[in-house]
Amino acid sequence: DSAIVEKTHEEEENKPDALGMLKDRYEKIDEIPFDFERRRMSVVVRDKNNKTQMITKGALEEMLAVCAYAQIDENTVVPLDREVTDLVRRDVDDFNEKGLRVLLIAQRTNPPPAGAFSAADEKDMVLIGYLAFLDPPKLSTRDAIAALHEHGVKVKILTGDNEKVSRAICKMVGLDVSHMVTGDQVEEMDDESLARTAEKTTVFARLAPIQKSRIVSLLRQKGHSVGYMGDGINDVTALKDADVGISVDTGVDIAKESADVILLEKDLMVLEEGIVEGRKTYANMIKYIKMTASSNFGNVLSMLIAAAFLPFLPMTAIQILILNLIYDFSCASLPWDHVDRDYLKEPRSWDATSISRFMIWIGPTSSVFDIISYAALYLWIAPAVVGAPFSALTDPQQITLFIAIFQAGWMVISMWTQTLVIHMIRTAKVPFIESRASAPVLALTAVGIAILTLLPFSPLAGLLKLAPLPGLFFLLLGAVVAAYMLLVSAAKYAFIRRYKVWL
Repeated sequence: DSAIVEKTHEEEENKPDALGMLKDRYEKIDEIPFDFERRRMSVVVRDKNNKTQMITKGALEEMLAVCAYAQIDENTVVPLDREVTDLVRRDVDDFNEKGLRVLLIAQRTNPPPAGAFSAADEKDMVLIGYLAFLDPPKLSTRDAIAALHEHGVKVKILTGDNEKVSRAICKMVGLDVSHMVTGDQVEEMDDESLARTAEKTTVFARLAPIQKSRIVSLLRQKGHSVGYMGDGINDVTALKDADVGISVDTGVDIAKESADVILLEKDLMVLEEGIVEGRKTYANMIKYIKMTASSNFGNVLSMLIAAAFLPFLPMTAIQILILNLIYDFSCASLPWDHVDRDYLKEPRSWDATSISRFMIWIGPTSSVFDIISYAALYLWIAPAVVGAPFSALTDPQQITLFIAIFQAGWMVISMWTQTLVIHMIRTAKVPFIESRASAPVLALTAVGIAILTLLPFSPLAGLLKLAPLPGLFFLLLGAVVAAYMLLVSAAKYAFIRRYKVWL
């Protein structure tokens, strides 16, 4: 409507006599708004001579149903018989096959007085012409659809346009239109039949708003995550019923209010960018959850075992807090981590059971090497520094030094294994070779390891009850880290082989 009004004003400004100042000759005195059952709208206008006319526009079938005559030239009106009707249909079909939407325009002279006007008066009208307009798809539509398909997103068209227009537009953007379902067919289906049809059908035409909403809801009930994009009043219900409603900044206000996301850019490739960024966010979130859950599970299990056999605490409360603080500092870069391309190709759904399985598989692998580290620190490293096993010590200073060496050693080993396992868990591929973490992750994990490793040699060591570690310890550290990485790799590939998924 806006385009027609703007074009009329433009023509009148450029050629004042062409339309006889149309906008000044008529006054609107009544109207019946468009609705999706009639698929028509009407207005009543009055000219300077007080002659009234009802002007109606609408879709082909709905307009033919209320027209009894057709005006074939300026002075000739003929009955709307089969021959004329066939001519009208052929004209409209020709426009539709070119992708043009067509409205039929009809008029009736001297309708009932204003105020008494109703939809029942849309009858015995004279067909006076067509209004054809092209609403071409955006240039980026074909590329956007292809990109979405590459990422496992099926694109379906739910439109109120007729079959021919829908088929022409879909061909322009590369969508399969071999099987199309219309609103009349949808109306005859029960929910189960429509749900099955919706899963395998790409294009639905001549849909009423409630039918769009019904299809969206049934797809969601089938377990699909549904995004719906629309910009008109007839899209409002479906926008609300979808998991994610998407509109554009040029859409009608109520559509924008109903949407969850409003696109400000004209390029539809932002849809792919949004999906990819969402999957990256989910991937990095699940990385942190799984690595933290498995790490904490392994550490708690190790602490329980150590508490049962060691004559002192394997780590004090303040040491645990410092270790967790530095480890969390290393993990703070995960939101900016790279995500493997093949992970982004498929949609992912939240599965809490995968976290518990992951924790049970990966957590105990750290406990194995924690116990080995306990044994080596208690039986080898600490006695080598103090000069005697713990059971033989009587000097309080030697006992304190023994415990400080043990606790410092386990803090450093824990930091190295916890931090390096980040690189093992963040990808299903071989870390550092087939998949490399982002620069922030590499930098922060390296900084975290360096800080914790240097802590027993720093001025803070006495405050934290830590002691400098001997050179022998770093031989143990290298062996434990290397063996731990190998065991985690073996567990990872066994987990993937069994459950067909990693993150």
